[in-house]
Amino acid sequence: MLNKLINMLKDLFGRKFPYIRMSITDVCNFKCGYCLPNGYQVDKSDKRKFLHLDEIKRLAKCFSELGVCKIRITGGEPTVRKDFFEIIKILKIESGIKKVVITTNGYHLDKKAKLLVDSGLNGINISIDSLDQEIFKNVTGHDRLQEILQGIKNLQDLGFENIKINAVLLKGINSSKKDFDKWSDFIRNNKIDLRYIELMQTGDNLEYFKKYHESSMIFKKYLNENNWIYQTLGKDAGPSKNYINPEYKGKFGIIAPYSKDFCKTCNRLRITSRGDLRLCLFGNTGISVRHLLQKDNQLNELKDLILKQMQFKKESHYLELGETGSTKNLSKTGG
Repeated sequence: MLNKLINMLKDLFGRKFPYIRMSITDVCNFKCGYCLPNGYQVDKSDKRKFLHLDEIKRLAKCFSELGVCKIRITGGEPTVRKDFFEIIKILKIESGIKKVVITTNGYHLDKKAKLLVDSGLNGINISIDSLDQEIFKNVTGHDRLQEILQGIKNLQDLGFENIKINAVLLKGINSSKKDFDKWSDFIRNNKIDLRYIELMQTGDNLEYFKKYHESSMIFKKYLNENNWIYQTLGKDAGPSKNYINPEYKGKFGIIAPYSKDFCKTCNRLRITSRGDLRLCLFGNTGISVRHLLQKDNQLNELKDLILKQMQFKKESHYLELGETGSTKNLSKTGG
């Protein structure tokens, strides 16, 4: 325990990092307008393969010894990997990580629900941008809303409780009082957290961003007008500002990266699917750690490299200034 406290991941601004977002693939089978409107395209400029199981195990063990207690598996769409459930098993049983959660688009969730529960997964975030079937289809390029909702029901029927839904806030598409009311009705009797995420500018979506960006203040105003109460965060919580209402089983949340002081509570680092350590989703700084994931006896050297990188983490992402860093699109970094 003493060694973990000494080596705890900290940056120069006093922030601690108990939470890692680990991408395991860039591949996604949806075509969301804000991320991959033309579908997944192979990056021919990067010949490296995605992290393999032994590399993931060594990386997770390293982070566990650096005080990390939570890993979120992301993509692309992480469930497209054939060894997806083996990865969960490694993280849950062999790495020392206490919480393993995933972010998914919900593809075939109705069929995968029992496998996910049996894997020992601690939580799931599902991307659903609208409860309107036609809007969902137009945004994602897939008419799969009903199978995803059935998947959520299957999870609940199996006793799985830590379910969150992410919706990207899009002007004129899902940002009206009618849309908010639909979600309100959905979580009234469902123990599910629904979080609206502000659309973020990336390297290749500027025109889309200009057309559809909506300030999260429109949803915050709705919450304030309907008696929702702000709830404080836990140490390994994500960036969502959560709201509760005693009349509802579920919660609402806002992820507002353009808001003042958003980065002050940053508590997470990122690993890309090809083994790069990224200090910020929208930063220019990062380094490959893959050369130190090849043998078990490289653990101390790997920890030293990661600890030294912490001095380069910036105070803010500066998204409000239009700086998107090296993030071409969200699937590349496990947004």
